[in-house]
Amino acid sequence: MKKLITLSLTGALLLHFGPATSAVSNEEAKQLGEALTSFGAIKAGNADGSIPPYTGGLTKPPVGFDPKSGVWPDPFSNEKPIVKITAANMAQYADKLTPGTQALLKRFPTYRIDVYKSHRTMHYPDWVLQNTAKNATTAKLTGKVDGDGVEGAFGGIPFPIPKSGTEVMWNNLLSYQRTQIDVYNPGQYLVDAAGNRSQLPTTPSKTYYPHYDRALADKGSGEMYSKLWAQVAAPPTMAGTAFLVNYPINYASSDQQSWVYTPGQRRVRMAPEYRYDTPYAQNGGVLFWDELQLFRGRMDRFDFKLVGRKELYIPYNNYKYPTMPAEAIYGTKHIEGDAVRWELHRVWVVEASLKDGARHAYSKRVFYFDEDTWALVEADGFDQEGKLWRVGLAYTFNYYDGIGGGMFAQSCTYDLQKGSYFSYLSPTANGAPKIFVHDKLDTPALFTPSGLAGTGVR
Repeated sequence: MKKLITLSLTGALLLHFGPATSAVSNEEAKQLGEALTSFGAIKAGNADGSIPPYTGGLTKPPVGFDPKSGVWPDPFSNEKPIVKITAANMAQYADKLTPGTQALLKRFPTYRIDVYKSHRTMHYPDWVLQNTAKNATTAKLTGKVDGDGVEGAFGGIPFPIPKSGTEVMWNNLLSYQRTQIDVYNPGQYLVDAAGNRSQLPTTPSKTYYPHYDRALADKGSGEMYSKLWAQVAAPPTMAGTAFLVNYPINYASSDQQSWVYTPGQRRVRMAPEYRYDTPYAQNGGVLFWDELQLFRGRMDRFDFKLVGRKELYIPYNNYKYPTMPAEAIYGTKHIEGDAVRWELHRVWVVEASLKDGARHAYSKRVFYFDEDTWALVEADGFDQEGKLWRVGLAYTFNYYDGIGGGMFAQSCTYDLQKGSYFSYLSPTANGAPKIFVHDKLDTPALFTPSGLAGTGVR
């Protein structure tokens, strides 16, 4: 059985299961900056030193980094794997492998996990840490049902000392991001069970995070914590199709808002179906709308249980992945082992069970969150018979330009029933994605329905 790591090193705090509606006490919050980092991770390394202590993250770029290029060179390019795990030797590492990762190793004999030295690279600016300290004693869950929303938080992690699975889910949704992130020429590949590779629509995107817009500090982030704009650039038959999705900070007072611009009709219409387990048509329907970035959307159809913290091998510091040529990444059955860097980190685990009477294609979901970034690094989905269906892995990396944050959206999802896999925001024959970060809102008009209409190209 995997060893659980509880929130407090002294055992003073207990994990509570079920809804939590109140912030932690001032006494509990004193752990932040002491045994815990200011953002809620365990500051110390682990017993054998394989997880190092947190010392502030990576803030020095490697030689050759150009912040205007959109390319983030690998600062660990000279490192070699310390462990290579395959189906043949996975038993000796089973306590550090998720069930989803073990399923991939068993299903595909050539699947390999290359484990490297662990680096705790996430960095937060002082203003985010200060806000997180405030949020710890003021943030509360709100809404009609558990998970609907958060109040009393802005510009930081809402629940750095979480007491429920729902709080951890919101820590991920409100994880530290730069105010606006632009991704150009992102690729998407679907590889079917026969090994045939199909390039799916290329969709440059811009995402605005009001929760981390310092210009809103006096009034909070408003109704939305995130706004996503994306436009299909290829293939030509779909070029010009664009959509805007606004994610609310409280679903009880403002529902998720989605619009789509269709070139053939030359108009913008609302798209209320863009949620839950509706297939995401822009990538061939291989994901659900609430599987973008492994999970996005309302939580009202599941009960979220906080399992605890575990030391697990997870994809981490994947700077090389977005810069590799496509032919070196995509195998006939899975992403090539050389393309992905894995490290040992502490991970929060949350189990989501479908509520009685609720409808969703998944009966259960298990989520894994890195304790330093609060990024969702793996999501496993189970069908109605309780069998593992999909395994989603995020290939994250952290920004080292001195301001911090990270790219948490790059991912690969394996469909174990079909034997296919799908990459998201990945290199393709069209080239590698370029990622630009802004610390103020750069294109405000774009994140409105009228702005969406203005982006039409046909």
